[in-house]
Amino acid sequence: MSEKSEETLNIQLKPIGTIRTPYKERAPYQPIERDIGEGKFRLILLPQYEEGLVELSKFTYIYVLSYLDRAGSAPKMTVSPPWPGGKEVGLFASRSPNRPNFIGLSIVKLLGIEGREILTSPLDLFDDTPLLDIKPYFKELDSKEDANYGWLEGMEGKEHFIDHIRGVPHAHDHIHKGHDHENK
Repeated sequence: MSEKSEETLNIQLKPIGTIRTPYKERAPYQPIERDIGEGKFRLILLPQYEEGLVELSKFTYIYVLSYLDRAGSAPKMTVSPPWPGGKEVGLFASRSPNRPNFIGLSIVKLLGIEGREILTSPLDLFDDTPLLDIKPYFKELDSKEDANYGWLEGMEGKEHFIDHIRGVPHAHDHIHKGHDHENK
């Protein structure tokens, strides 16, 4: 795509529904499994998209694409992820919610479907986040055995940071600059 066409390209996305979570003012950096609770995490589709759920219940996991409408400011091209205390990486090497297009991507466990509502495992999104799309997660297509941890490889404390990535609650006797370990 040329720079000129980038200036004139106008993309419009329509939400297909709303994402419901218990997080009103603060969401965790990663989903917290202990927050599961009955019906705390739901995707509520608009009525015209309900038929699109046929056969989705046969999948264990789904991709959820969302519009991060409360992400914050315009993105910086270098960011400091919350766990490794001050390390800077390029925006595209991070999971920062402040993206050029504020699009979120989550993989969640599909727990059930009730009419046009999908019950899921925890999502790290604010309540009433616009839902853009849902796609099935296929075991052989979407699981990459040779995936790695990128810039976390070789870092001191790698296993600790991986616990954060996984959303594993844990205790320790040190403090990381820029975040706390309380899952609120």
